[in-house]
Amino acid sequence: MGVLEKLSRKSGVIVGDDVLKLFQYAQEKQFAIPAILIDQNVTSSSTVVASLEAARDLKSPIILQMSQGGAAYFAGKGVANSNQEASIAGAIAGAHYIRSIAPAYGIPVVLHTDHCAK
Repeated sequence: MGVLEKLSRKSGVIVGDDVLKLFQYAQEKQFAIPAILIDQNVTSSSTVVASLEAARDLKSPIILQMSQGGAAYFAGKGVANSNQEASIAGAIAGAHYIRSIAPAYGIPVVLHTDHCAK
């Protein structure tokens, strides 16, 4: 993966300038970065792992997107969400999980959380 030479962090969740470098590299080389929406596709640790495995096998960076609803689902149905408790807890748990496991897959991961509860 040629993009790895451009990034300061080679695998796991990348941030800041590395995200910009990844997007610029993809534009320059004319390829798309797959994005998996946690609401629809990544709803548990097993679907996070499946997404990371697929990206690793394709030697591709990946964007994992988490929304308010997906975060609540990640927390589990047993957590009330009347004041966004489940959304907040699920977003935190999901982000910690993804940040912890992503480096093991040897690919750059963008964690997109701008639609989560604060």
